[in-house]
Amino acid sequence: MTDLFFPAAPVITAPVRGATKRYPVRRIFCVGRNYEAHAKEMGVAVDREAPFWFTKASEDYVPSGSTVAYPPGTGNYHYEMELVVAIGRAGFRIPASAALDHVFGYACGLDMTRRDLQLTAREQRRPWDLGKDFEQSAVLAEIVPASEIGHLTQGRIELRVNGQTRQTSDLQLLIHRVPELIAHLSSFYHLQAGDLIYTGTPEGVGPVVAGDRIQGSVEGLGDIELEIGAAE
Repeated sequence: MTDLFFPAAPVITAPVRGATKRYPVRRIFCVGRNYEAHAKEMGVAVDREAPFWFTKASEDYVPSGSTVAYPPGTGNYHYEMELVVAIGRAGFRIPASAALDHVFGYACGLDMTRRDLQLTAREQRRPWDLGKDFEQSAVLAEIVPASEIGHLTQGRIELRVNGQTRQTSDLQLLIHRVPELIAHLSSFYHLQAGDLIYTGTPEGVGPVVAGDRIQGSVEGLGDIELEIGAAE
């Protein structure tokens, strides 16, 4: 028996450093406002009580080094450089003290955003889907196993556009750290291997246009690259 339209759902996978096998991308969870300076530049209050979540579809994944078309429906297309956590073991209601046991590895990520659509939705108190959840908006570099680099608690995170630095901060400035994020998220979802957590972006977000080249990095982890093509 085959499904209507497609014989089988495609499996979306991401590369793993030093491995021939790839990481299957299941769900993508994103944290908003997780650096105080970024929350302030967006004109919103910092919430230290609990993380604020939104999601992207796994089909939004695009590998580092790609060229993506300038997306439709926006005139204000933004980059957001982030540390990404790759879950490697299932869990539900995970205590923060055990959260890192569920981490397979880490990667550099870009949460690409149709900022004008996001802000319009925010003003109207509507969901952010059109601004955040769209094709090729979840850029991901190769995943580096935690067994290789350990668990990142500090280190420089930065982004450059056409060689000019636009974002620079440190992972130690995350409002909600990785164990807290996993503990909170797993109180609402049964986390599974293949789930990705984008942990938030520092200040300095801004627009890009066709022809721009984005380069980002997390200290001790690696780099990520993206080129913006013409609109389709």
